[in-house]
Amino acid sequence: MEKKKITGAEALLFAFKEEKVDTIFGYPGGAIIPVFDALYTHKERLAFHHILTRHEQGAAHAAQGYARVSGKVGVVIVTSGPAAANIVTGVADAMLDSTPLVVVTGQTSVAALGSDAFQETDVLGITQAITKWSYQIRRAEDISWAVARAFYIAREGRPGPVVLDLSKDAQNQLIEFSYEKCRYIRSYQPEPELNPDKIARAAQLINQAKKPFAVVGQGVLLGRAEQELFNFLNKADIPAASSLLGLDVMPVDYRLNMGMVGMHGNVAPNKKTNECDVLIAIGMRFSDRVTGKLSEYAPQAKVIHFDIDPSEINKNVQVEVGVLGNVKKSLPAVTELLDKADHKEWIESFEEHKLCEYREVVSKDLYPNNGILTMAEVVKCLSDNTGENTIVVTDVGQNQITAARYFSAYNTRKIVTSGGLGTMGFGLPAGVGAALGSPESKVFVISGDGGIQMTIQELGTIMEYKIPVKVIILNNNYLGMVRQWQELFYEERYSSTSIQNPDFIALAAAYGIKGRKVEQRQDLVEAVREMIAADSAYVLEVMVEKKGIVYPMVPAGKCITEIMLKS
Repeated sequence: MEKKKITGAEALLFAFKEEKVDTIFGYPGGAIIPVFDALYTHKERLAFHHILTRHEQGAAHAAQGYARVSGKVGVVIVTSGPAAANIVTGVADAMLDSTPLVVVTGQTSVAALGSDAFQETDVLGITQAITKWSYQIRRAEDISWAVARAFYIAREGRPGPVVLDLSKDAQNQLIEFSYEKCRYIRSYQPEPELNPDKIARAAQLINQAKKPFAVVGQGVLLGRAEQELFNFLNKADIPAASSLLGLDVMPVDYRLNMGMVGMHGNVAPNKKTNECDVLIAIGMRFSDRVTGKLSEYAPQAKVIHFDIDPSEINKNVQVEVGVLGNVKKSLPAVTELLDKADHKEWIESFEEHKLCEYREVVSKDLYPNNGILTMAEVVKCLSDNTGENTIVVTDVGQNQITAARYFSAYNTRKIVTSGGLGTMGFGLPAGVGAALGSPESKVFVISGDGGIQMTIQELGTIMEYKIPVKVIILNNNYLGMVRQWQELFYEERYSSTSIQNPDFIALAAAYGIKGRKVEQRQDLVEAVREMIAADSAYVLEVMVEKKGIVYPMVPAGKCITEIMLKS
């Protein structure tokens, strides 16, 4: 008996169901209507939670937030032309931060391709440089194959985004549906095999080290290797610090956690980077924001680099040993060969730098001698009044770095931020995705007054779906991080960084969202607790010092030890 045929649009959605997709972020349009029609027709059978964002960029960032907290692949469906162009920022962000996405863009009919048809863009040409794979589907019979391949590539190995450009023809053609998950691609090796010689050499260097130091990145989270990391660090008694994206790998109170490295990182781990004899990089990529001036980055150390991506080994920093593979496998292999060690004196040497930073920076941030609220006070107040089951999503700028420094994470996948691309506007839609990806958590978005306005229309998404996201706007009436650079390095020429803002609380009210504005220190704790207690979305605007500077800071292009603590 001949099987019932379905459209390619239906096949796409049934393929998603086979991949256990439960949430889709999207925005309809002419070239993708057949897919949205199938979504409507089969809504009970598919049971997808479809979220209509207010902008395609918002859909991409929401999918990122969802993926980052859930560990699943984020899924986006948008139409052609301008919609496809609008997802580019989110796709590029996902590529740099290794976030698994499958993005489907509608496309004109095959016959019209290349004719500058209405709402036609060269999606493959635009996205090839910012995806792990991009592919144009011209025939319905190729949909199942392409979707299976897309999910495999997006999540296996080093995760990242995939774009499928789906022609109108493929959406409308009839086919017999079948689906087989992809488990192997001949040209793609997601996890390099462990090299026993490299494992042995890494263990030998660590066993010989007097001053070992580890820098931990998001690769540990992506590999779900948190316990393997702790076993490794504990056995060899290795102090460790994290990159920005690795902040929630280690609990803030873990005895070997020395803080964050990089441009706005903690003094102790930055200084000790250039004092250690063996530097162990674990699931991080030696970003310029971490290394500072490369020629003066840890020149005294023998470097061991654990990574799943061969292209990262020796890309920025020359290493003594590159240990390729998933850290969930490579770390235990090295740990087994390690001697039980005690580096008490080396670990204690970090303390003097911690005390210096507290005296010169932290105490002034948290206990200023004037009546003006600081960003640090607000973040610390939030941290002190929330539990361990809290997710903080940041925007980009001073708000981001302040959150990284003063919000204390005790569990993994609890801090979501835009690292490599540094995308203003990331915070609000990513917070929407995070709330849907981890509904048991309380989600707080920390944003500046500039970044929030880049995607503020996503308050409409929060309103429609009653998503209980709490938003803190740190308002200094400036594009704060750019203003900081202008003050420090451009002789206070504040070009286009002062910003006039709307009444954020009235704007929130227009979307049916509760809110409150705080201008005085004595009102802060009560307002934060009111926000936390709210059973629905909430916008808390806090007026903070206009010309605050986030310290410590390593100026761009300087050695990682050239740390500014004050003006």
